[in-house]
Amino acid sequence: MHAARSDLSYPRPTLHAVPVPAPRLARPTQLAFDELDTPLYDTTFVVVDLETTGTSPGDDAITEIGAVKVRGGEVLGEFATLVDPGRAIPPAVIQITGITTAMVRAAPRIEAVLPGFLEFAAGAVLVAHNARFDTAFLRAAAAASDTPWPAPQVLCTVKLARRVLGRDEAPSVRLGVLARLLGASTEPTHRALDDARATVDVLHALIARVGNQGVHSLTELLDYLPNVTPRRRAKRVFAQDLPALPGVYLFRGPSDEVLYIGTAVNLRRRVRTYFTGSETRGRMREMVELATRVDHVVCAHGLEAGVRELRLLVAHTPPYNRRSKFPKRGWWISLTAEPFPRFAVVRTPTRDAIGPFPARADAAETAAVIAEFTGLRTCTARLPRDGAHTCPPAVVGGCPAAGAAPLDRAAYAPAPRLVRDLFAGRSDATLHTMLDRIETHSAAQHFEAAARLRDRTAALIGVLRRIQRLAAIARIAELVVAHPDGAGGWEFSVIRYGRLAGAGVAARGTPPMPVVERIVAAAETVIPVGDASQEEVLRPEHTPIHMASHEPHDDGPPLRGASPDEIAVIARWLARPGVRIVHTSEGYREPRYGAARWAGWAEVAAAAARGNPLQDEYLDR
Repeated sequence: MHAARSDLSYPRPTLHAVPVPAPRLARPTQLAFDELDTPLYDTTFVVVDLETTGTSPGDDAITEIGAVKVRGGEVLGEFATLVDPGRAIPPAVIQITGITTAMVRAAPRIEAVLPGFLEFAAGAVLVAHNARFDTAFLRAAAAASDTPWPAPQVLCTVKLARRVLGRDEAPSVRLGVLARLLGASTEPTHRALDDARATVDVLHALIARVGNQGVHSLTELLDYLPNVTPRRRAKRVFAQDLPALPGVYLFRGPSDEVLYIGTAVNLRRRVRTYFTGSETRGRMREMVELATRVDHVVCAHGLEAGVRELRLLVAHTPPYNRRSKFPKRGWWISLTAEPFPRFAVVRTPTRDAIGPFPARADAAETAAVIAEFTGLRTCTARLPRDGAHTCPPAVVGGCPAAGAAPLDRAAYAPAPRLVRDLFAGRSDATLHTMLDRIETHSAAQHFEAAARLRDRTAALIGVLRRIQRLAAIARIAELVVAHPDGAGGWEFSVIRYGRLAGAGVAARGTPPMPVVERIVAAAETVIPVGDASQEEVLRPEHTPIHMASHEPHDDGPPLRGASPDEIAVIARWLARPGVRIVHTSEGYREPRYGAARWAGWAEVAAAAARGNPLQDEYLDR
């Protein structure tokens, strides 16, 4: 063991060689690095070096592991062992390292060594010279031995040296060169423990250099690695007064305009990343250059932050948010208000509608598929009540109106009824018809046609599943739910007709029900949308079952005017493990014959589309 250096940027006692960790005073339990900006003098590093049979983690194996654990300049322990790679060591490697096949024949295998090393390195920052090489071999060894990889924080001294030392001072960043340049007390020998000890000295010398530039914590050191302009780094003060709480942040420009909006579970930590090298997006770097300050809105929990972000995006349409460029870009498939209804692709949904689709072409393609299997007409002409038309007759298939005789309303009525029943989940007969067609194609060995229809059917099921699920939430007048906050407390949300109306938390030890009562009392009033002017459009003619006759609030669009994006965020939050219902005005329910019944089929179809052809997987379902 070598003597400790004394030219570091933090106090480091001089120690003599010790084979075991020296005793230290008890310290408080350390929180996550990002939470505390852990000082470098209180950060535990495990500096590791490997010797291997080659350079490929997949084909080669580890022959030696050496590691040194240090904290605050004090060596806490060392780990060193030869490893049997299970194969002969190539002569070229023997020449470099001096490790022969005979030396490792009696050594333990990596599956016996790795758990001990991971225990030695637990909770520490892993440091290596060219860390990508060493960690790749360690991860490969963990995978081969079915050992969980803990994914520690990693620091590479090659990258740190490139950042700290100019090329005129250090033309090369090889370990031997840096050890001589920085005065390491151990000379690298291509043996694992010697090289790890030399890397410790290199690490300490580099930390001393950056300490003079104001880098005193682990977070600052990791942020320092990428090259960031001084102007961008100086704007880090925008984050220093932000709370370490969940919320929404707004970057503002020279004219106080909103440039960008985002959410965070920890506002200070998230905003700070924009001024470091961890932010690599070109658009974001440009935005940060323009920013003059950062506003924030503290939220009770992540759901409130997500909903507020969506609402602020619509209100401000910031130029650097991709989602805000087209805040109302969703397209819906709706039935028209005609004696002989057909599909229309519209921006505003009616009751008999599904969507939204991101692109009009997607909606049109889905409408064409549904029309084909329900018998709905596809021509765009508005037909009179007597069914007279001028559509040319179809040679094969085509629009039901493309015939010699006028359309009969009674004969046409089943088509829009099938559509309404499919959308409302009253019947899945249309999906069965599509499945029968797939099987017919498959039986005739028309596998490409079967695969195309399979994919379209799976896509339709996905659209129906989403709208029916969101509509089930939008139907509930009031839903109060709770989720554990992970610290013994609870996060509460009040949802009314698919909108977040109130949010709050009850910390550990706080009686939750009084908190819930206050949140409910202060929650927003939500009135669902029901447009009576659309009665002609919405009334399902010739339909014997009318949902509005036995389900409240079904005289409006599927989501009752709520934002699809907002309900989707709420739905994802409700699906989290641990969510509990505190109170609800009515039960959550999806239609009996809705797309949820077909979710398993859709998953198999999606897997078939990604992998093997239809005839190999689908026919054996």
